[in-house]
Amino acid sequence: METESQTVDTIRRPVRGAQAPPSTGSNPKHAPAITQVSAPPSAVVYCEGNFAQIDGKTANGLVRHSQAYRILSVIDSTCSGQDSGSVLDDASNSIPIFGHLDAAVAHEDVIPDTLIYGMAPSTGRLSTADRSVVLQAIELGMNIVSGLHEYLGDDPEISNAASVRNVTIRDIRKPKPSKDMRLFDGSVAGVKALRIAILGTDCAIGKRTTATVLARALNAQGIKTVLVGTGQTGLMQGAKYGIAMDAIPPQFCCGELEGAIVAASEAEQPDIILIEGQGALSHPAFCTSAFILRGSQPDAVILQHAPKRAHRCDFPDMPMPSAASEIALIEAFADTKVIGITLNHEGMSEAEITATIAAQSLSLGLPVTDALARPAENLLAMVVAAYPKSTQRPDVAAR
Repeated sequence: METESQTVDTIRRPVRGAQAPPSTGSNPKHAPAITQVSAPPSAVVYCEGNFAQIDGKTANGLVRHSQAYRILSVIDSTCSGQDSGSVLDDASNSIPIFGHLDAAVAHEDVIPDTLIYGMAPSTGRLSTADRSVVLQAIELGMNIVSGLHEYLGDDPEISNAASVRNVTIRDIRKPKPSKDMRLFDGSVAGVKALRIAILGTDCAIGKRTTATVLARALNAQGIKTVLVGTGQTGLMQGAKYGIAMDAIPPQFCCGELEGAIVAASEAEQPDIILIEGQGALSHPAFCTSAFILRGSQPDAVILQHAPKRAHRCDFPDMPMPSAASEIALIEAFADTKVIGITLNHEGMSEAEITATIAAQSLSLGLPVTDALARPAENLLAMVVAAYPKSTQRPDVAAR
């Protein structure tokens, strides 16, 4: 069996190995009768009981945006029969939700190429019920993509089944050997592109979505922008540059991120590099935001906040911080500046979104918007206001 788990140094190259986007047109036995060679592989996203929820963030992200895979459907029996876009964002996207894998496969003319495990449970592990679905997909001849901390390619039962059916297992979080990882060397200081990190006040709060929306808006404006992914979902979506930071030994986190940024700068010559955030700098359960600030040395930060979220994800006794306290911490920790706030509108009415944008903008003295509930132009304007000459690296004195 080909288990896509080997990686190479990212300093000069885009993402490779298990974390890399899949090659296109590599599964002809599953391809439709009329398919261009460059078409991405088709995929069904498994998200039982979690679609449109916090632990379903991988599936949520994939139905909103995916370059690496053509998403056909979602599996979640609690939302079966509905349109995934309508469930997630109140806007149809023609990606249906089915109650089980058999129904998802029966809906297609040919067996889909891939089953993507679309959840990010706090345990990072596969449940017994989930295992049976993975094995069923393998028996059908489907490749498997997983972002779990538990590597499915190392599981004897799953690996053996994949070998028999000659399908691949792509463990997104499986890093390359530590002997091949790089240490931080300061080369990020030579990157000419403006670097903006999208951080947040909690995990699973929408940092990646905001970064994706902003990258699209900037590129549409003719401001060449590259998004560097730092988590499993961004890599599944097709980020050309990036690493799964929470799977890398701490000693190498800053250097590996720096290498991805340097690679993006050298290969793409962008005007702006966006760095996807992870966790929160103030969150005691995660260190990734600290590594992102150190490794990317961002010129600026956009902060994602959920005003109605009462406590941290998976920590009911841990109250959420305020946006103001997170800003103060970020600016004390790193030589950077928060240039704007973006809202996660979970639990908020339209009127509350409008009122909160006005109130937070006034109290924080910063532009505030919502990447999904407000026009992308507002997010673009946030960057342009901070850096009017966005196509050039700003003078540090302009901070």
